[in-house]
Order: sequence, then C-alpha cells, then structure tokens
Amino acid sequence: MAVRLTQLQVVSPDDYAARGVAQRLRAIVLPAERGSIFDRNGSELAMSVRRHTVWADPRLVTDPEGAADALAPVLGVDHEVLVRRLGGSGAFVYLSRQVDADVAETVSSLGLDGVSLLDESHRFTPAGSLAASVLGTVDIDNQGTAGLELVYEDRLVGVPGELILERGPGGRTIAAGEHRLSPAERGDDLVLTIDRSLQYEVERALGDQILATGAAGGSAIVMDPRTGEILALANLRADAAGGPPRPSRDNMAVTTLFEPGSVSKVVVAAAALEEGLYTPEQTWEVPPAVQVSVKRFSDEHPRSGPSSFTDVITRSSNVGTIQIGQALGPERVDAYLRRFGFGQSTGLGFPGESNGILLDLDEWTGPSIGSISIGQGIAVNALQMLGAFNAIANDGVLVTPTLVRSTLDADGTEHLADRSPRRRVISAASAEQMRAILTNVVASTEGTGQRAQIAGYSVAGKTGTARKPSRTHRGYEEGAYVATFAGFVPAEDPQLSAIVVLDEPSPYYASLTSAPVFGGISRYALRLLRIPPSATPIVEPPVVVDPDTIVVPRD
Repeated sequence: MAVRLTQLQVVSPDDYAARGVAQRLRAIVLPAERGSIFDRNGSELAMSVRRHTVWADPRLVTDPEGAADALAPVLGVDHEVLVRRLGGSGAFVYLSRQVDADVAETVSSLGLDGVSLLDESHRFTPAGSLAASVLGTVDIDNQGTAGLELVYEDRLVGVPGELILERGPGGRTIAAGEHRLSPAERGDDLVLTIDRSLQYEVERALGDQILATGAAGGSAIVMDPRTGEILALANLRADAAGGPPRPSRDNMAVTTLFEPGSVSKVVVAAAALEEGLYTPEQTWEVPPAVQVSVKRFSDEHPRSGPSSFTDVITRSSNVGTIQIGQALGPERVDAYLRRFGFGQSTGLGFPGESNGILLDLDEWTGPSIGSISIGQGIAVNALQMLGAFNAIANDGVLVTPTLVRSTLDADGTEHLADRSPRRRVISAASAEQMRAILTNVVASTEGTGQRAQIAGYSVAGKTGTARKPSRTHRGYEEGAYVATFAGFVPAEDPQLSAIVVLDEPSPYYASLTSAPVFGGISRYALRLLRIPPSATPIVEPPVVVDPDTIVVPRD
C-alpha cells in the first residue's frame, strides 16, 4: 500500500489528475454558420437560419417507454425507434433534426429527463428553387453536396468552435468547474454574377415555352460577352404529369451534350473569313445538294443562281457551308473548332461539366468534313456554344465564363474573384464581318432568326435545329430534335448575349421555338440593365402569326 501510494502521489500524480479531469470534461463542437450566397445586387439566394434539433442523453433518461410515448406524435418518429434510441448506450443520440419552431416548443414544454434541444444551422433559399442548378445543395450536416455549395465548400463552411464543460458523475454541469469557449468563425459569403430578377424572368420564359411546345426540357444562359459574367442560367425539365416545368438540380447547360447543328456554322464561317478564303460579298454557285464521300447533303430550301457568303449563312445553307468547310480542309476546320473552345472545358469549374465531343483528325471519315462543317458528328454543351458567339461579339477574344464576382470575409471585406482569362481566336476585323452577317440572319426576310428581332435594337444571332443521336442504336432518334438559338445585342456594340436550347420541342424548328424566347428574355434584360437602343434605325419585328401562313426558313 505504501509503494502504491507513493506511486500515485509522488511518481505520477499529474498523469492521474489529468485522467480524472478528462473524465469530467466534455467538449462540444459548435458548428460554424455557413456563409450566405448573394446575387450581384446583394439579394440573398441562400442563407443559414437557426433550427432546433431534438437530442437525448440516454444515461439521464429515466423512462424510455414513457418518453417515447410523449415524443412520437410530436416528432413524427416511430415509437419503437425512439425507445431504442432513448434506451441505448452512450451520452448523445439524435431524436429528430432541424424541427420547426412549434415542434421544438412542444418538446421543451414536456420537460422530459435527458431530452434537450440543440441549435443547428439550416440552409434556406429565400427565392425557393430559383437558380437551383447553380446554387446546388447541402446535406443535413450543412456540407455542400452539389453546385456552388460544393465548389466553394472550403470558403462557405467556416471554422467550427468548441465549448468545454466540466460535469459530475451524473452528467450535470459543475457550476464552478472548468468552462472554456472558442467561438466558431462564420464562413465567407459569395457574391454571384447572377441577377435575381433576370434569373426569374429567364426561368419563367423558358418554362412557358417548354410547356407550350411540349418540350422535354431546356436550358438558357444570359451573359455579358465583354466580361464573361453569367447574368442568368436556367435549367428546366418538363413535368411528367403535364404541370409547369420543374427546376433541374442538374446544371444541364454545362453537363448535357447535344449536336449543335447549324448554330455552329458561325465557327466555319469565321474561320473562312480569318483565313482570307472568302469575303462577305463573294458569290458562287450553290447547288441543291452535294455528295461528300458516301453521304449526300442537301438544302431544305435550295436557291437557284449564285449566292453570296453572307447569303449562305443567312439562309443557313448546308450545301454552301459544306463548300466553305471543304475549302478550309479538315485540319483548319478542326483547329478553329478547338480555338473557339469546343472539345475542352470552358474554365467555369462547375461540377460535372462535360468537355464535349470532338473527334481527333485521325478518326475522321470521308463524310466528316461535310457533317462536322454543319454541326453534326460533334457535341457541345450550351455554355461552350455561347462562348463561341461571345468571342465574335467581343472583337474576336474568347473570355472565360464566371459565376462568382467576389467573396466577403467575416469582417465584411470584399475580395474580387480573379479576372477571367481571355485569348484571341480571330481578328477584330473578322469578328466585325461576322457580326454584320449574323445581324443579317435576324434582320433579313430570308434569315432564319426573324423571331429574335427586338424593336429599336440590332440583333445578331443564329439558329440551329439538330437531330438527337439514338441511345439504343446507331444513327438518330426518329423525330427527335434539339432547337437552339444563340446571339447578342446590340449587334454593333454587344453588351448582352444569350442562348436558348430546347429539347424535343414541337414544332422542332429553332426559328419558331428558341428564337422567340431569346427575343423575350433579351428584351427584358435590355430594360433591366438600361442598355440604350441602337443608334441606327431598326425595323419593327414582324407580327407573329401561324407558322403555316408565313414563309420563314425553319432552320
């Protein structure tokens, strides 16, 4: 006994004293409040609010059956589940997380031994499902699982705090015992480039057209082509029951690929101008059809007599564009598609973004120069396609897209996001020529984009109606099309660009489905952003009538 007493009191008293203290001390993690997400004007899109969580210390529960009887109807949790939790081992167990205030008040009034309330942070979106595919989601523990919530998890999550309490054998806090608090540090806030008002209008207009045309879904993006800032990004899916389209949790505008069709003819046209092979006024004979290796390509509305380079793009002639592609050759067509950003990441850094599909030159076959020149046999996402139009709008300079303008730290100091990288893809002169041609696509009576016209503004753009590849066999799905319109406004000084992609609309022509949506959302954005009308007189848009009674090239 003497030896043991000497060991305890003389040799290692500090060690045993520390063990005793450790048995009495309990560390409680204090979750950090997650940073908020704001639109470009300071309106909250996602924020954290305090919610009560019901928990229990089974060691202090004197009557598990009775407590379960009282709690089951209040929490909506199965009685037997509660009995197991309340009668289990350990010092902490969740009973129901993040309950409503009235439920928490009822639980508190029951005064049950061992049952307590804990404050937790709950993610709340004031605008409901607005921009859902952009914002993303968090799990029950407030950890980002998708979208910007996941991408900026390290910035939003903050630093947890810690509360250390000294408790007696019965689990009660010792009033005069040790008590240490390390406060949690709130996460940084994100300020997006998105405009909440414009986002709402884009989702509304897109949803109305999906419903009106019976489309399976669609995406729309509005950007500032000069800075790469995304002002609105919407993804909607049709409701199987025939109700209003539902917001997609998947950011289809960057994750879903489609063959662009004629909308990508702008790249081949820009390449031909840049290489000096054609001028906008140059004319040549465009036959009704052309044979490329084993495949024959034709125009839906062939035109007799010579056509100019501008006419070919205005009327969206497949044959004329293939001739331009043949003059360029496979190497230059491939090089310019890649130069404009196809087959590679946009640089947005969004989870699940697809790079698209662009065959290597050694995989091209005999008909490839024909099909690829008119946007078949390649695949892009909507953001990549709009990026090509942004380069033309921005004097030939491709700008990396961005969704985040800045972050705000705990002190309220704003830190601007890194400036978007940019690179030149064509000369300013070639870009200016392309802007004039794309303006003609919308303004001309032979153009495919007439329904994108906006009173008082010059609009530049291009339609594309492409068949959907089959998921079950080689070739395309019968009667399944993707309709696209992309463009910018004002054409002479582009400050706004947009793309609208509809999946399987009826009618399937982009000129009748996607182009009007572009006109509607751009009209709203021009007013919202106070972009002045074009300096030159602009014709009034044509009256929209039954498409069967008006002659419009339906590309």
